Amino acid sequence: MVSLIPARLAKSDTISARLARGILSSPKATIAAILCVLLIAASLLAPWIAPQNPYDLGAIDFFDSRLPPGSTSMGGMTYWLGTDTQGRDMLSAMLYGLRTSLGVGATAGLLAMLVGTLLGLIAAYARGWLDALIMRFVDLMLSLPTILVALMILVIFGQGTWKVILALIFVQWAYFARAVRAAALVETGKDYVDAARCLGLSPLRILIWHILPNCLPQLIVIATIQVATAIAAEATLSFLGIGLPITEPSLGLLIANGYQVLMAGLYWMSVFPGVLLLVLVFSINVVGDRLREVLNPRLAQ
Repeated sequence: MVSLIPARLAKSDTISARLARGILSSPKATIAAILCVLLIAASLLAPWIAPQNPYDLGAIDFFDSRLPPGSTSMGGMTYWLGTDTQGRDMLSAMLYGLRTSLGVGATAGLLAMLVGTLLGLIAAYARGWLDALIMRFVDLMLSLPTILVALMILVIFGQGTWKVILALIFVQWAYFARAVRAAALVETGKDYVDAARCLGLSPLRILIWHILPNCLPQLIVIATIQVATAIAAEATLSFLGIGLPITEPSLGLLIANGYQVLMAGLYWMSVFPGVLLLVLVFSINVVGDRLREVLNPRLAQ
């Protein structure tokens, strides 16, 4: 057992190096990865780099509302991206909205990965009626429109950050379950799994320490894409007014607020958050597509 640990770590290092080389070998994927890193850093550092705290009512002047990009307030503050209808600096609101959107999307995607991975491993290892039951439920979930199911859940349970996250988990876990089951079915028929069973190892130990590490390449790709999907889904729900509460504005809610005055010529309130959301989702998807090509050479162009 001692000799298995260095080999497993070496394999993990090889996958990491392979992914890094794969991304750096593609200029488009490299630019997308840099954008992702910059946007994530901007969201994490929003309280320190944002010119204004959009949640601090004392820092907001209502007389500065609806100012176009590049305007200067009476106090000498420059609003590079303009202000919204409440007088908030759009740049600051977008940084905080980016923080919220990334937090909700990443949390929902990772939790959905945990649930789907666990059920996929159980289905592949158990086989029989339990496998059939789990996969029929997966088929049912994949046949339903994602936004429609999430809307139904939020209509029943109401708004809230964790309610949005739970709704996104409910509509996303099936993608992970199907992919992990397919990869685990291949692994369960190999000799090392039979050897582990002969040694008397528990099913849980075999699943976690032997089968799961060999399913990581598929999980990495799906997790990347599903995080982008969760961010877009959350923005759609917030735009429809049934996602996050107004006290925690995301990019989708900022777009919705700006859309109400878009026809009045106040384009910056909706266009700038929309462009930021587009760049974020597009960058993550480009990185995910490149990872899929690297981990599956048959897809390489």
